[in-house]
Amino acid sequence: MPLLEPDPGALQPASRPDEPAPDRVGVDRAGGTPEPLRSELVSLLGADKVLTGVSDLVAYASDASPYRFLPQAVVVAEDLDDVSAVLSYARGKGREVVFRAAGTSLNGQAQGEDILVDVRRHWAGVEVLDGGVRARIGPGTTVVRANAALARYGRVLGPDPASAVACTIGGVVANNASGMTAGTARNSYRTVASLTFVLPSGTVVDTGDPEAGAHLARAEPELCRGLRELKAEIEADPELVARIRAKYEIKNTNGYRLDAFLDGSTPVEIMRGLMVGSEGTFGFISEVVFDTLPLDRYVTAALLFFPSLPAAAAAVPAFNEAGAVAVELMDGNTLRASVKVAGVPADWAGLPEGTTALLVEFRAPDAAVRLVHEAAARRVTEALDLVAPVASITNAFTRDPGTVSGYWKARKAFVTAVGGSRPSGTTLITEDFAVPPARLAEACEALLELQHRHGFDAAVAGHAAHGNLHFLLAFDAGDPADVDRYAAFMDDFCRLTVERFDGSLKAEHATGRNIAPFLEREWGPRATALMWRLKRLIDPTGVLAPRIVLDRDPRAHLRGLKTIPEVEAVADPCIECGFCEPTCPSQDLTTTPRQRIVLRREMMRQPAGSPVEQGLLRAYGYASVDTCAGDSTCMLACPVGIDTGALMRDFRHQRHSAREERVAAFAARRFAAVEASTRLAVSAAHRISDRLLVAVTRAARSAVRPDLVPEWLPSVPGAAPRRLPRTPRAGAVAVYYPACVNRIFGNSPGQQGPSLPRALVEVSARAGRPVWIPRDVSGTCCATIWHSKGYAAGNALMANRIVEAAWGWTRGGRLPLVVDASSCTLGLAHEVVPYLTPENGALHRELTVVDSIAWAAEELLPRLTVHRTVESAVLHPTCSMRHLGNEGQLRAVADACADEVEVPDDAGCCAFAGDRGMLHRELTESATRREAAAVAARSYDGHWSANRMCEVGMHHATGRAYSSVLLGLERATRPPAR
Repeated sequence: MPLLEPDPGALQPASRPDEPAPDRVGVDRAGGTPEPLRSELVSLLGADKVLTGVSDLVAYASDASPYRFLPQAVVVAEDLDDVSAVLSYARGKGREVVFRAAGTSLNGQAQGEDILVDVRRHWAGVEVLDGGVRARIGPGTTVVRANAALARYGRVLGPDPASAVACTIGGVVANNASGMTAGTARNSYRTVASLTFVLPSGTVVDTGDPEAGAHLARAEPELCRGLRELKAEIEADPELVARIRAKYEIKNTNGYRLDAFLDGSTPVEIMRGLMVGSEGTFGFISEVVFDTLPLDRYVTAALLFFPSLPAAAAAVPAFNEAGAVAVELMDGNTLRASVKVAGVPADWAGLPEGTTALLVEFRAPDAAVRLVHEAAARRVTEALDLVAPVASITNAFTRDPGTVSGYWKARKAFVTAVGGSRPSGTTLITEDFAVPPARLAEACEALLELQHRHGFDAAVAGHAAHGNLHFLLAFDAGDPADVDRYAAFMDDFCRLTVERFDGSLKAEHATGRNIAPFLEREWGPRATALMWRLKRLIDPTGVLAPRIVLDRDPRAHLRGLKTIPEVEAVADPCIECGFCEPTCPSQDLTTTPRQRIVLRREMMRQPAGSPVEQGLLRAYGYASVDTCAGDSTCMLACPVGIDTGALMRDFRHQRHSAREERVAAFAARRFAAVEASTRLAVSAAHRISDRLLVAVTRAARSAVRPDLVPEWLPSVPGAAPRRLPRTPRAGAVAVYYPACVNRIFGNSPGQQGPSLPRALVEVSARAGRPVWIPRDVSGTCCATIWHSKGYAAGNALMANRIVEAAWGWTRGGRLPLVVDASSCTLGLAHEVVPYLTPENGALHRELTVVDSIAWAAEELLPRLTVHRTVESAVLHPTCSMRHLGNEGQLRAVADACADEVEVPDDAGCCAFAGDRGMLHRELTESATRREAAAVAARSYDGHWSANRMCEVGMHHATGRAYSSVLLGLERATRPPAR
């Protein structure tokens, strides 16, 4: 063990509930995957594809639903051979398999109690076909990622769930998810052209292959015969045919798609339909070809406010008739909770109780059609009795993209914003039902009465245009009386929906564990019996996802409900939705923000010192704390702004010894010497072979601690010039603060041209906007070094020092402070604030901190003449730029310097995070894998970013030397030689 390895017990919860939770992981599971399952799976697939530790199993035990089931083992499948091998093993051993992709399921479909197979990590990819008319998509691809590829062709997918940023295509198709505009015409069932899937037997079927029918007949004769028999039986029963057709006139994802027998004429066509919405119970969908739809870019929308829920619902038909593509409903509880979402007006918190809003949107292919839509919208709106109880409400249609985006952000945050506002310690249930759209207002009144009768104050939102509502209930899953209250509500709710409205108990979230016991109530015994026969026909050994769609236990929906113990305040609002995961740099290496919180909650469920807690703590240090990049992009993805990165920084602080804190504070006090010695060491290192440096630093890491000693990387650039450019203070319009990384590290070997500080000084002068570099910047820092590592004293010391210095340099804030590294801009502008003394806080409020990219785009570019460009450039926007909101400015500068500029669709945080990529190079390598592949797929003349250490990380990941886009700007605007 390294000398300075931290004590895992340092992260043991300081406080916890008086009694262990009833759903805590048992002591018998402390060892993780039991034998012989562990050794058999490892022998079958290899150790790198099987996760067996208790920490792994707990991390995968939760999804976005109110349920929690601990798997026996997790398999990270890489290809169809792995999937087939697992299915074959499970059949032979009588085991069960559940497939999991994004884990955004709201009904427990992504959870299993035996073998859970992760089909997200290695299953992403988009191939655009026929000029965008079709697209071949991997099941691990998010909807947002697929639509980004299609947008270049003016196309879009039909399904548009609110969780599009996180949910993956495999889950969308397996659950027949629809969303805001899909209704019954644009959902997966209607827009999937073909599927490739693996049956429980291991047979692989590509329904788009002209020979698929012959292949299936040879491989699965009994299945083909059974499908034909069921088709004939259904079609021979006119009453059943009519019932099936009627059930899909409104949105319905409850049970299996029996209309596949009516729509398909061959076993392959029938299976194509049945796989959609089968929730992983019929097979694994390995690839989907979608028929895409036109992307209508001319948008007008409004958020209209009504005095009550029934009043809003009554207005929906008029907007439907006017041609609105979306009519979304949000009740008062939803609107008030959404004030936690960035950009939502704060005065919504004071909306009267009954207030309800409709988000109405029209989309058109051109400006002329949009005018027609706007005229129709005005006619409808003029006849409505709208209210404006708070000042921010306009009740007006707008074309402004920012305003419209803000409306949708509030709507899509329904589950997370309301869930984040629930009482601490309660479990959240999300229900989803549909009624005939004409009866929506009546259904709203009935739902409100039912909630009141059972003592719930639910939040309601939904796709009102399609008669589809969602509502959220919070209750204590650890309190039997509260569980009984929920059970009574569910009985009455299902009876109401079916008997009074002949509605769908699941409109778009699929049956799942919480509606499976009520399936027969909606479909009746005849259709339900057919579904049971169908399951036995396709999966005769019952290997796939038992109890997910079909369950005869009338209380199955009450089994496995998860308690939500209180954790640290920053993370406690988390409802485990998973929106944070696609943006997390460590998602394919160790854990995600959601999993970090899930693991923490399990520690809280355990009695202090239990074997399970000890196992979790031993793994948590590396898997959660050390490999968190700390970039806080999870906060941007989370609708309620949970910053798991901040929590991990706090945990780093908790693990520090008093001696480590003293050393870090000493380094802050003597940073001028640290800076100079580091620059000297970098200069000396480049005179030594990379192989020797790698060997020496690896040995030191093993002896001391990997999280303290960086590993040498050949991509580390040489030393910066010892002296910064001399600049006069007189006439300067801004103060230029070169970040310490740019005072230490220079250009990459072989890169020609000036240093970054020299380039920024020169290009500013060319534009007539000269800058001044203070002579005493040496020894100062934005404090991010200490902040990111959780060194409290050093962080506070440097934060206050730099603010005092900046205030003096800028003459009390009269001049802007231009910073040449995006992470340092973020640090100086925002991250230092909580650590300032009251006096320095006042000084900070007088400062104007400007990122150098914003400076270049807004102050320099309009005043410069471009003399030369490169043909092509690829950009790496940094995570700090996302926080600052200046990705567009990076693009603007790059567009001026290159004829073609590309940002890879998979661009994300590089996870280099200062020196974290040198402490854990595997983190950067994992985080950049897809982006690096895109960069390597072609050649570029420029590889540009805006942060030196991110540039080093991307150089390491791609083998291509990255540099600041400002160097490209200096070259492009350099006057021609005379």
